[in-house]
Amino acid sequence: MNYRLGMALALIVVAVLLLASTYERPPVDTVQRGYRGLGMVQVYDPRIVATKVAANQAPAPSPAQDPTGQPASAAYQNVKVLGDVDAGEFLRLMADITAWVAPEQGCAYCHDENDLSSDKLYTKVVSRRMIEMVRHINTDWKSHVASTGVTCYSCHRGRPVPANIWFTAADLTRPEGMLGNRAGQNAPAPAVGFASLPFDPFTPFLDQANEIRVVSATALPEGDRHSIKQTEWTYGLMMHMSQALGVNCTFCHNTRSFFDWDQSTPQRAVAWHGIRMVRDLNTGYLEPLKASFPHERLGALGDVPKINCTTCHQGVFKPLYGASMVKDYPELAGASPPAPAK
Repeated sequence: MNYRLGMALALIVVAVLLLASTYERPPVDTVQRGYRGLGMVQVYDPRIVATKVAANQAPAPSPAQDPTGQPASAAYQNVKVLGDVDAGEFLRLMADITAWVAPEQGCAYCHDENDLSSDKLYTKVVSRRMIEMVRHINTDWKSHVASTGVTCYSCHRGRPVPANIWFTAADLTRPEGMLGNRAGQNAPAPAVGFASLPFDPFTPFLDQANEIRVVSATALPEGDRHSIKQTEWTYGLMMHMSQALGVNCTFCHNTRSFFDWDQSTPQRAVAWHGIRMVRDLNTGYLEPLKASFPHERLGALGDVPKINCTTCHQGVFKPLYGASMVKDYPELAGASPPAPAK
């Protein structure tokens, strides 16, 4: 009898803990984003918001340097990017990039201290391409970043390797066995909110350019290949985006008709461009660097680290809550060479 009572109490405790971990405890804040009665409301936990605000503060820019009148390409050797920037401003930017990316390691993270012009460290080769990528984003992806722009800090936040990167999931290649092929499902992962949805929504949508659609474009199935599996994969991507931006579905969609653009918010168009920007950066800038990365920096399947929405947003609807750092570093807003063909 005592055993049964103990088990009952244990089950009650477990149930209470599960409920407590599922629901937000009050108080919560709400923001109305559409006509009342349509469910266009964002719900925020002020305790979580306070944590995110503290983690999304932009560092103060270092003081601008007086012009030296000499371009960096003339003052220093082997300057392949930013060579037209004034030598004084070039040093300021290098010092700030060090603070943004490798504050503990210092200049030696990318440079041979005995020969700063040397390219023998892979980190220098990669960082040079990343500077080109930042300029590409700020120049060619204003449809997503607008005039706010990005800098190295947007993703790195004081870490040599951004906290939120991804590799192709090794489980996707698991051969079918006696229990059948899971088809990428039923392996709860943080990326999809620990749901039974396909646990890798990144490869098909943020690397490959699979169509993101859950509603048929035709009344009859003839010629329409949209499936339940594809729908679930799309839901997995939406779960990721919701977590990445710290918002719910109604930030972009109207619950009356999720697929109808006319009833969606302007943020849906911004997100549409963001998905395509991430694909562009993964295929045009990161994947071509595979030969530059050492083996230990590659994924289980030998692929390079890639980005997703969380890499930059880090849980808030605008990276750094919309603070623009690029205005203090106009050299990062300049044009860059086009990405090489894949």
